[in-house]
Amino acid sequence: MMDLKNRSFTILGAGRSGVAAASMLKRNGYKVFLSEENPEETLKFFNRKLLLDQNIEFETGGHSDRIYENDIFIVSPGIHPDSRVILKASELGKKICSEIEIAFSFCRCPVIAITGTNGKTTTTVLTGEIFRNAGYDTKVCGNVGLAFSEVADGLKEDSVAVLEVSSFQLENTEDFRPVVSVILNITPDHLDWHKSFKNYLNAKEKIRKNQGKDEVAAVNFDDEILRNDLLSTKAKQAYFSIKKDLTAEGIETGCMIKENTVIYFDKSKNINEAIMETGEINIRGNHNLYNSLAAVIAAKAFDIKKEIIRETLKNFKGVEHRIEFVRELKGVRFYNDSKATNTESLIVALESFEDNLILIMGGREKGNDYSSVEKLINEKVKLLIAIGESKDRITEYFSKRVKCLSADTMEQAVLLSFENSSEGDTVLLSPACKSFDMFDSYEHRGKEFKKFVNNLQELDS
Repeated sequence: MMDLKNRSFTILGAGRSGVAAASMLKRNGYKVFLSEENPEETLKFFNRKLLLDQNIEFETGGHSDRIYENDIFIVSPGIHPDSRVILKASELGKKICSEIEIAFSFCRCPVIAITGTNGKTTTTVLTGEIFRNAGYDTKVCGNVGLAFSEVADGLKEDSVAVLEVSSFQLENTEDFRPVVSVILNITPDHLDWHKSFKNYLNAKEKIRKNQGKDEVAAVNFDDEILRNDLLSTKAKQAYFSIKKDLTAEGIETGCMIKENTVIYFDKSKNINEAIMETGEINIRGNHNLYNSLAAVIAAKAFDIKKEIIRETLKNFKGVEHRIEFVRELKGVRFYNDSKATNTESLIVALESFEDNLILIMGGREKGNDYSSVEKLINEKVKLLIAIGESKDRITEYFSKRVKCLSADTMEQAVLLSFENSSEGDTVLLSPACKSFDMFDSYEHRGKEFKKFVNNLQELDS
């Protein structure tokens, strides 16, 4: 565990995690300085009254040389590692770490940490729901909901923290050590930040590097990169798969689909139990089977009964903005997948449905490779409605393969989707692009989509 005795802290970034870290450190008696490059009026989670009440020194609108007076830098994920302030801090020998690393130093309870390119939020929320239903005092935090620092120092020894952690957060960790780690999948992402896929993979792998033999590292067996990664870890490896009979592959501990049944096994404990039928799982799609299997492994690491796991999976409705069912109108079903900000997420969404899809797609992108989704769109999409900055590029790419329309607003896109639909169709918002051209965030984009979908009742006759 990091030695914090007599240390002082500079926190770069006054977002939710930065403000939370400043508050946590100050209430535990540490010297803290919070610095934010952007103006105060643009900051969603900035709380001047809280900072003044706690006597926390801060600045906004730029980083002064005051930041270099402290020992440890806690860095927002939004700050690039090649930024001027980070490079200078490194030259001066300052220790640089992430908010989850510092929060972990104050946390007395077991931590379950979940990462991956896609599926983190759903798996984290689902795992938290299982633990709550099992009677644990559970906090779901990290990249979803609360910042870890908002709750870390208040958790009791018998509580459980379930964390969604990103590659940015893991990059600057040294001592972070969850009781259960989960890596769901790995595909190239955030390469502008990490510089290479290898660096990105190495950051993800930090989730399990400090684990010991009594702790569990859950890994997707069907992901070839993860399966073949030779990272040295002392943790008990537990694999999950929807394609392979893991027992036949010589795996000692894991969770798999066999004959449409979720099977958990641990040869060392002589456990082999059927959890439930796959058809009973409420959230749809192969990606959610992976998410569910990972959650089962986390739950069984704490010996949670299969009845509790089964009931949770039967009733869990998923998370907002991730293949979220909105409504059905005149036999047309509407789904909000605004969280799909890359082509990998779009593939997951398309694979969750049959055909007769009307796809709303587009936004801000950095040279997306649409060839990866071309086959699925050809097979399943009857109409593509392009929106946002990328609408012309998307229309140009797909117009020879599928009927395409363009929309200038989300309201127009929803109206076009309904006007061109027939009973039995599915309208899917799955943009494969960032939201910042038209919206504040993917959440804002999803809420606007749902608002206009629900307004369609005025057209019902």
